[in-house]
Amino acid sequence: MHRGRPLLSAELPETGERFEGILPPASPAPAFALRKRAGGVIPLERYVAEGVMTEAQAAFLCEAVRERQNILVAGGTSTGKTTLANALLAEVAATGDRVLVLEDAVELQCAARDHVPLRTRAGVVSMTELVRATLRLRPDRVVVGEVRGGEALGLIKICGTGHPGGIATIHADSVPGALLRLEQLILEVAVTAPRALIAEAVNVVVQLTGRGRRRRIDRIARVIGTTADGYQLEDVRPSPQASGDVS
Repeated sequence: MHRGRPLLSAELPETGERFEGILPPASPAPAFALRKRAGGVIPLERYVAEGVMTEAQAAFLCEAVRERQNILVAGGTSTGKTTLANALLAEVAATGDRVLVLEDAVELQCAARDHVPLRTRAGVVSMTELVRATLRLRPDRVVVGEVRGGEALGLIKICGTGHPGGIATIHADSVPGALLRLEQLILEVAVTAPRALIAEAVNVVVQLTGRGRRRRIDRIARVIGTTADGYQLEDVRPSPQASGDVS
């Protein structure tokens, strides 16, 4: 890392914190950020106790996991997408299913007895390649830490064709925005976005909002189908007015 290469993305050894560093001339002065891994999994019961979601919302998510619904967790930066995905993974672990977990950086914590963690490596293996390889590993469920590229197309094909019960996170500020974001990512590798396939593959979208003590579930919606200009959505439960801290 030097003036000729002022950007560095790395992972600290042993503890696994994510490091992002910037030097001049890319910034006026040196700057860096560390992202710590969660110390443990926060159960859905604590989400309810802290007012982040209602008891009815937690019960719905547990049922969605048991019924092998494909769940997309959406939100902005630091809204707790990974934290909620870990809570859902704890529910998945109780099913006894074989789970494949695909990530760029190790953040998800899966306690399932039969699970295979897979990671990308820059210049070696991409997320798209991992998604393609999962079918050969005979998964019951496929979980993706964050959908951020053309692998979105392969993922919805997997979830929509015999491997239900997946979980993925995505950066978006609304439920319709999450589905639109999926379309945008698919268009990186396809001529048109398969809206009908997205509606079939994504069963539930959970929208998170706020940071720190203001984190909360903003909306949970079922994806029913498509319309002329988007997706047909059905809200699951009214969102709680309270907000809480599950960081």
